[in-house]
Amino acid sequence: MSGVSISLSEQAYLKIRDKIVRLEMAPGDVIREDALQAELGIGRTPIREALQRLARDQFVTVIPRRGMLVSGIDVMELSMLYETRAILEPYAMRLAAARGKQEHWVAMADNLQNARRPGVSNDELMSIDRKCHEIVWDAAGNRFLTDTLDMMYAQSDRLWHLYIADVADMRHAVEEHTEMYQALAAGDGDKAAALAEAHVRAFDEEMNLAVRKNLASPLVS
Repeated sequence: MSGVSISLSEQAYLKIRDKIVRLEMAPGDVIREDALQAELGIGRTPIREALQRLARDQFVTVIPRRGMLVSGIDVMELSMLYETRAILEPYAMRLAAARGKQEHWVAMADNLQNARRPGVSNDELMSIDRKCHEIVWDAAGNRFLTDTLDMMYAQSDRLWHLYIADVADMRHAVEEHTEMYQALAAGDGDKAAALAEAHVRAFDEEMNLAVRKNLASPLVS
């Protein structure tokens, strides 16, 4: 699997995005470049490049003469997020089944084994879920597809933290990855794709239920 080092701009992007996803920087928060530079130990130029990319990916909103704010979450766009992932995730599965190497499936099996540890937390299970997706994207070998899915997964992850992180049971989602792993290791792209679509649909249904219960949340735009 790929072990390419990443630029300072990429490091800044991932670190700031993670803070937004985990609601350490909540919707509506003002973004201060100097504070991010001090906290992350990364210079002005990489921070600015990261923020520009975050704005393109709709995690950050630029307000003329006011600066940058963490973007709100428009619940009306949930269906668009689902319908796009429901097409792209299965496609990635088919590519991964055709192009993936044994090392990918060994890594996926090892990652899933972590879910069986006693006392594993929901946050840890969410990390295991994400890692499974990342392994599939790497196996698919299409960086344009990977970049898009990575951004969309992060948006889904932010919604998870906002609405259901405290009440969701991620164990079932990880169990679904076990089925996908078995299909991928066997080279069955069609089965893996069908399982991926069901996986995304289950998340969408759970999220929509949570949103309907929490429409009064002050964090929702």
